[in-house]
Amino acid sequence: MTEQDTAKDGGAAGRSASNASTLAGYEGCADDYAQTTAPKPEAGDQPALVELLKAASPGGSLLEIGSGPGWDADWLEERGLIVRRTDGAESFLHFQASRGRHAEQLDVINDPLGGPYDGVVALYVLQHVERETLPAVFARVTRALRDGGVFLFSIREGEGDTVEIGSKGNEYYVALWPRSEIVAALAALGLDLLWSHSFEGSEGRWLIALFRKGAPE
Repeated sequence: MTEQDTAKDGGAAGRSASNASTLAGYEGCADDYAQTTAPKPEAGDQPALVELLKAASPGGSLLEIGSGPGWDADWLEERGLIVRRTDGAESFLHFQASRGRHAEQLDVINDPLGGPYDGVVALYVLQHVERETLPAVFARVTRALRDGGVFLFSIREGEGDTVEIGSKGNEYYVALWPRSEIVAALAALGLDLLWSHSFEGSEGRWLIALFRKGAPE
């Protein structure tokens, strides 16, 4: 995310010992983060969002985890989807309110996710969930999806855990995952891989993947 030279759009996902400083870091950087991640028309549409739009039910309802400034939700809503915007950092809720958008505070680890949804989106946020906790978060997301629903998310590829230091000195917990482990974990929950893309960012390698729960209706 931009504050610590990571990625594009999303706040902190949940509150626990190792990512408490991550959440605090996002509380202090919403305006700067929003400015540096604002959509650039010359860059065109994000391929991941295009794939989600193709796979989701027309006019379907989505839960966005880590909505951040809300740029992705704007894009999806402009194309007819209904997005429940959520974030763990109050600063992003206030930023979206200043834009006339409503976003709710959500701890993805402990709070009810609601649903069932036609899709769940979690871009550039789940890398902050502790390694031992992420499988349970995946299970919660799966339960929140209707049969045929889709799950779009990103994760940092690699091995182990790391702490990154932001421009204001905040520590950001990051878990790295091998692609094969992520695909296997979601397959065990009944989610089938539809599309994926890996790329190198300034801070390391990212995986963006789109999964579907069971057979589409």
